[in-house]
Amino acid sequence: MFGLNMKDMMKAMQRLGIKQEKVDAEEVVISCKEKDIVIRNPDVVIVDFQGQKMFQISGVVEEREKTGIRDEDIALVAEKAGVSEEKAREALEKVGGDIAKALLELEKA
Repeated sequence: MFGLNMKDMMKAMQRLGIKQEKVDAEEVVISCKEKDIVIRNPDVVIVDFQGQKMFQISGVVEEREKTGIRDEDIALVAEKAGVSEEKAREALEKVGGDIAKALLELEKA
């Protein structure tokens, strides 16, 4: 890029007071009013320029509508009932998010 190798580019950025830090993230969730944007297997870099932090994120993007049901609840029901997260989500949605009722619902099936 511009005739510079990456090492020279990083040195030039440091001289300008720009710092970069790679973040070892597993997932990034951007919570919006009506949906969540989930970025799986992300490459995350924090760019710090004069105290202003900017995040550069790339990865596999997925959008989810908000149901009011937490991912942690879905994972718990899936684990306890021995079903997929999709089936756990469906059961939780059917019973209004009640974990115990969802487990009973899946037990019947």
